[in-house]
Amino acid sequence: MLLYLIRRIIYAVPIALAVSLFCFLLVHIAPGDPINAILPPDAPADVVAQVRALYGLDKPLPLQFGIWLGHIVTGDFGRSLATGRDIWPDLASALKNTLILASASAFIGFILGTLLGSLAAAFNGTWIDRTCVGIAVAGVSVPHYWLGMVLVVIFSVTLNMLPAMGAGPDGTSNWMLDWAHLQFLILPAVTLSVIPMGIVTRTVRGIVSEILNQDFITTLRGKGLRRSGIIVHVLKNAAPNALAVMGLQLGYLMGGSILVETVFAWPGTGFLLNNAIFQRDIPVLQATILVLAMFFVALNLAVDLLQTAIDPRMRRS
Repeated sequence: MLLYLIRRIIYAVPIALAVSLFCFLLVHIAPGDPINAILPPDAPADVVAQVRALYGLDKPLPLQFGIWLGHIVTGDFGRSLATGRDIWPDLASALKNTLILASASAFIGFILGTLLGSLAAAFNGTWIDRTCVGIAVAGVSVPHYWLGMVLVVIFSVTLNMLPAMGAGPDGTSNWMLDWAHLQFLILPAVTLSVIPMGIVTRTVRGIVSEILNQDFITTLRGKGLRRSGIIVHVLKNAAPNALAVMGLQLGYLMGGSILVETVFAWPGTGFLLNNAIFQRDIPVLQATILVLAMFFVALNLAVDLLQTAIDPRMRRS
């Protein structure tokens, strides 16, 4: 297990380097000049040159990448072109808010998906199965932003039950687990949970259906094992594959919430990315994309280790 962990970490190093290179190049090949975000169009040429040199944009791209990567390794994410502030405090606050939103969405989506998928598999071929599958298909088909706007119209505008924007009554900091803050989380979390709910439902249904048709389940039933005991065996065998899908979905929730965060003005990484795109703030774009990508790599590693811990058949020496 220890050797497998070391090997997986070693494998993650070139992936991290490739991701960092991709993040660096991605924003540089986009059209436009980032200097336009901080200088007026009629700025003198010498001022433009000075600002470009100040941010290191006058150097060749390979040298820029080396300098940028060196700063990232030491924890220096640079300064925002739009605000002039250090990037990390704003990025850390946005990352915390996105983690809160993604965790709540994952909790809702994974619980509902597991229940619906297990229910559909247990009543395979019946109206219950078709209903659960229909809910799953609707979940993966409905656009996030459209569902978010519909929920805002219903629960915020019409019924005036829940707030439509923001992360809490006192702004974006000091988020706490109380009703004053939770009510701001409900609508974006429900909106963001529908796609993972649909994917997990279909995944769990397929896995559980396959396990229920295996010979060892028939043997357990023949020995008179209670239904609860059979369910335990089924869930234990379904857990590794289901966890892999859930881990990927959690990563997608972290990186794919930009539209939902924009609709609800949730101050997370998606909202930060959206502002940085319109402001052409290259350092913020690079830092945010890189942190989210590294989180995804780390999450995959954690899921692999958890799978090997649950299922000894997947354990490698």
